[in-house]
Amino acid sequence: MARTKTAFKPTLSDRVFDIFNFTFMMLVMIVTLYPFLNVLAISLNDSVDTVRGGIYIWPREFTLENYVQIFKYEGLITGSKITILRTLAGTFLGLLSGTMLGYVLSRMDFQGRKFMSTFLALTMYFSGGMIPVFILIRDLNMMNSFLVYIIPGMVSAFNVFVIRSFIDSLPYSLQESAKLDGASDFTIYYRIILPLCKPVLATIALFLAVGQWNSWLDTYLYNGNAPHLTTLQFELMKVLQSTQGQTSGMMSGQNMAEIVKQVSPESIKMAITIVVTVPILLVYPFLQRYFVKGMTLGAVKS
Repeated sequence: MARTKTAFKPTLSDRVFDIFNFTFMMLVMIVTLYPFLNVLAISLNDSVDTVRGGIYIWPREFTLENYVQIFKYEGLITGSKITILRTLAGTFLGLLSGTMLGYVLSRMDFQGRKFMSTFLALTMYFSGGMIPVFILIRDLNMMNSFLVYIIPGMVSAFNVFVIRSFIDSLPYSLQESAKLDGASDFTIYYRIILPLCKPVLATIALFLAVGQWNSWLDTYLYNGNAPHLTTLQFELMKVLQSTQGQTSGMMSGQNMAEIVKQVSPESIKMAITIVVTVPILLVYPFLQRYFVKGMTLGAVKS
């Protein structure tokens, strides 16, 4: 005789919990989205009308003129190209160096494993400071060079330890069986370790991409005299300082002055904030699927 399935009837406490949980999550979503929606609304609102205030999550007088005027600023276009290029190159090379070093440090047969791990750990707690780093970059002839965006940050001790810990969690029998089949160390790294490390690679790639995208201090210190190597965040910093009246000579003179006359400083700040934020925001959905798969990606079936 087949058993009949009884429908689950939520109790009063279950319903109260669901209502509370839904209300709380809605509040969290509103608090999280409101600042971004407010910035977007102001950037899409008429600059003259924005001065009146009262813009919340919807533009009162819709216009794209703020973005049209902003993209007339030549430094923004150049900065966007350099920022995209440094983000792609820095993320790729950072992943390559981090995974290679993490794989080497995960090998129990590597005799310098403990020394290298200790050496890397020390770099997380001690630093030479800004002046010694500046002198080092200058002596390496990387001033006014694109390489200053890539080489100094290629190896991160934190990223290496995260990758090494993930590799240590993988069954070592996979590497042993590959060796028995005649695979070299590089073959094991490329065909076995990397495919199983997609979750941690997605996480580290996100760290590296956001770091490269948001960086501007290295441009200010090392490439301030090279307009062709300016970055998007550096141009944003100059715009913000110009609109706040803190600097007078950092902007490219008449070009920016003409834009300020046509749109309000508040509109400039909000429009550039959207331009800077949206591209890196689009990266998250592509990496999210690896976070969902998590550790089960490299599971070994018995």
